[in-house]
Amino acid sequence: MSSSRPLHPRGHGDDAIRITTAGSSPQADIARRQRRYVIAMSIRTLCFIGAAISGAAGIHWLWPLLIAGAIILPYVAVVAANAEDSRSTELPLTGGGDAQRQLGEGPGGERG
Repeated sequence: MSSSRPLHPRGHGDDAIRITTAGSSPQADIARRQRRYVIAMSIRTLCFIGAAISGAAGIHWLWPLLIAGAIILPYVAVVAANAEDSRSTELPLTGGGDAQRQLGEGPGGERG
């Protein structure tokens, strides 16, 4: 059964959209950021506990390193939790064309 409706309603020149460059959902992004933050803060807690244990055990060279790690980790945790997704559209689509969607010509041949 044939129909007069075109297969591509917006025209035959539509470029493909790469799904691999699509961002994740807001819920997945928040969950990823929270997971990174909780892991870093757990390591920080372990550094404090390790510093207390090593200080009590008389390992005087280890506890300052663990305290330094516990002091630096909050900064690292915040930076890691706020890091943006690293997906990029810099790789060209196979078959040529620009990876970014662009507006076509408007009525009367004007770009718009």
